[in-house]
Amino acid sequence: MRADRLVAVLLLMQARGRVTAAELAVELEVSVATARRDLEALSAAGVPVYPQPGRGGGWSLVGGARTDLSGLSAPEAQALFLLLGPAAAGSAEAGAALRKLLAALPRTFRADAEAARDATLVDPVPWGERDRPRPETVDLLQTAVVSRRRVRLTYAGPKAEPAERLVDPWGLIDKDDVWYLLAGTDRGRRTFRVDRIVRAEVTGETAERPTGLVLTAAWQEVVDEIEGRRSRTWATVLVEERFVPVLRDRFGRHCHTDGDVGGRVRVRLAAPTPLDLARHLAGWGALIEVVEPRSVRDELARIGAELVARNSGPEPV
Repeated sequence: MRADRLVAVLLLMQARGRVTAAELAVELEVSVATARRDLEALSAAGVPVYPQPGRGGGWSLVGGARTDLSGLSAPEAQALFLLLGPAAAGSAEAGAALRKLLAALPRTFRADAEAARDATLVDPVPWGERDRPRPETVDLLQTAVVSRRRVRLTYAGPKAEPAERLVDPWGLIDKDDVWYLLAGTDRGRRTFRVDRIVRAEVTGETAERPTGLVLTAAWQEVVDEIEGRRSRTWATVLVEERFVPVLRDRFGRHCHTDGDVGGRVRVRLAAPTPLDLARHLAGWGALIEVVEPRSVRDELARIGAELVARNSGPEPV
């Protein structure tokens, strides 16, 4: 008998005042016999519930007794449903949990909470791109994190053959629809892209987790390290002010304005290498001028010469 189901039964009784075993069976997706056993188990455990036979009967809390297990105020309930509503759209389990919580809220809260649940739709797919399906391995890894079990995985790095590793899973991160596993290994903290995990197996070994680990802080360290590698080459460019928002959208945190020069804005941009910067800027043509470094200017000149050589001759037959 699941304790969480008994809690759900109590919450439903608290919200509705009186329920039948048949109603509970439908709400909790169990048999009528199971729902009746749950009600009897609550009574045997000392919870003040009692049955009323006959037409219009059912099970009730004695004297209208209440056990407020949600403990939510109206604003808290709305905030919770605004946050979880979009997530529940893609998860049957989350949807069922929200329905149960909605039923357990005081009646005066329900209308606003239900409206909050349906107020937001999250479409994670950028314009012109395909949807990234959630890797099936995510569920298995989440189980390992929660149960504190080590995972034996086969991982294929971007430039390496698949290799087997035994890791202590600390947490999962969904960054722009790409999933990462933050884990401890015999070489210290490592980050694994979940879509590169070829195979994963939860072992019976207890996983080690650093004392005081805060997943948000640990992940921020990873982000800072990766973003540092993504900004090893900086360039200064001049561009009209109306194009600055476009550069900010493309380069994100690696785009900084640095004053005006002759009616144009001086902008600092970063990428891993001079070639990466040149590739991003080549399509701008004369709309942008690279002031420095020389390495980026040379790469742009080379790309320009290649384009002219390839496309200025007679049309191919």
